[in-house]
Amino acid sequence: MQQVVSLSFYRFGSLGSRLWAFAMMGLARGAMARTKGIGFWKLCGSGTGEGFTPKPNFGVYAILATWPDEETAKHETGRGVFARYTAKSVEDWTVYMSPTSARGDWAGVQPFIPNDSTSTGPIAALTRASVKPSMARHFWGRVPNISAVIGTDPSVLFKLGIGEKPLVHQVTFSIWPDAAAMNNFARTGPHAEAIKAVRSDGWFSEELYARFSLVSDRGTWGGVSPLHPKETI
Repeated sequence: MQQVVSLSFYRFGSLGSRLWAFAMMGLARGAMARTKGIGFWKLCGSGTGEGFTPKPNFGVYAILATWPDEETAKHETGRGVFARYTAKSVEDWTVYMSPTSARGDWAGVQPFIPNDSTSTGPIAALTRASVKPSMARHFWGRVPNISAVIGTDPSVLFKLGIGEKPLVHQVTFSIWPDAAAMNNFARTGPHAEAIKAVRSDGWFSEELYARFSLVSDRGTWGGVSPLHPKETI
């Protein structure tokens, strides 16, 4: 069997549904832990703008989970607590991925099990970091430049900043047409400068970098599938 990772995004419209989603950051933990076949999982809020961002977006939430195979992933993300999120949201989109590389830890564990295959198509990148409180000012001083660049990059197919806790536990997720496009962004400009600062100044107490090949998706975001934006849903 080959591990599959799901990342589900939910957009909430009314005030009542937004308050429900905010409360579920704590209340959904029991249901998530009891979900059949689930491995590592995280309930996340989101930020405004692109990539890492300090300002919360109370209209968008996300659930990341690992599964033993694609069949289990698709079955379980269509029922239980996932179905409750879908019912309350005005739009939802889930992307299913297979890890191709992973370096670092998330909450003390390595959640992703890379496979041995190679992919020449679109790829996804996930960066998760725990920012040291003493370095938060330096970190957030650099991030706006990175966010502005990734937001205007014509190559990126999808990008969103999510996280477990504002300011200190941050995740950036993006999808690129190929590895070359992603590497070009990562190795130049504000992003490359920030990476150097991370290494020299020790901004993070914990960090994780992972890449994924894309397996499939379900739902829409902004009215279309980010993986097939030219197709009519």
